[in-house]
Amino acid sequence: MDNNNEITHDFSPFFKVYKDGRIERYMVLDDLPAGLDPESGVLSKDVVISPESGVNARIFIPETVGSDQKLPLLVHCHGGGFCAGSAFHILTKNVLTSTVSQGNVIAISIDYRLAPEHLLPIAYNDSWDGLEWIAGHSNGLGPEPLLNNHVDFGKVFLMGESAGANIAHYLAVQAGAIGWVGLKITGVIIVHPFFGDKEVDKMYKYLNPASSGGDDDPKLNPAVDPNLSKMGCEKVLVCVAETDFLRNRGEAYYKTLAGSGWAGKVEFYETKGEDHCFHAFKHCGETDALTKKFVDFMIME
Repeated sequence: MDNNNEITHDFSPFFKVYKDGRIERYMVLDDLPAGLDPESGVLSKDVVISPESGVNARIFIPETVGSDQKLPLLVHCHGGGFCAGSAFHILTKNVLTSTVSQGNVIAISIDYRLAPEHLLPIAYNDSWDGLEWIAGHSNGLGPEPLLNNHVDFGKVFLMGESAGANIAHYLAVQAGAIGWVGLKITGVIIVHPFFGDKEVDKMYKYLNPASSGGDDDPKLNPAVDPNLSKMGCEKVLVCVAETDFLRNRGEAYYKTLAGSGWAGKVEFYETKGEDHCFHAFKHCGETDALTKKFVDFMIME
């Protein structure tokens, strides 16, 4: 018997680890090439954030942008349990093209490195590096002309779904905690967020060896984060889905933020009859309603 084929960790539906260190993922989607999406008219373009780390991003631009027109920017962190997903696959395209076309905004999805090959907090750090790279365009002198010429840096939003919502929350708190002036974040859209509960999250603990995996970790339990009240944005939209196994954690996050002493405004939105990240997997009336909620949140003062 080959002991190397012995499974030491099985974190279905994400990945399993063999005794010899091999990692086999259950969920693998092919990346899509950048270019014009004929259905939405949204154009995408890939950019390099860090040649050293290999972190890249994909920019999504509406069909018609005037030569001197500046649009709000939506900075996106994809979901996937910190160990799956990509800025370049169809689920990210599904989430962002409709929001970009309907909201007339520019979006950029940061392709952070995945655990367990790159253990947490690397995904958080890569996302922060991406935000700093984006902020480097606010003076019009960054390396990407699209951002220099067409982004209104007075209207920047963060968004993430599932684990990506956890990262988006982290970025906003970090920005507020350090008094960061690199970028003014107007709002954050937290969609079907992953946070912990009272039980130890064994997969998160495996992906982040420095974490207990329990509710004493501020990344899993914002209620114990001393910097929560410093969250660096004006407003937050928390979205949950009625049949999502993370639904109650999303509501708990909403209540925690509302009672934290943070000076901003937090809103709660629930989609009835739908499951976790349904809007990335299918198009339906509820998908359209959720996209409209994103857009309304960004355009309302």
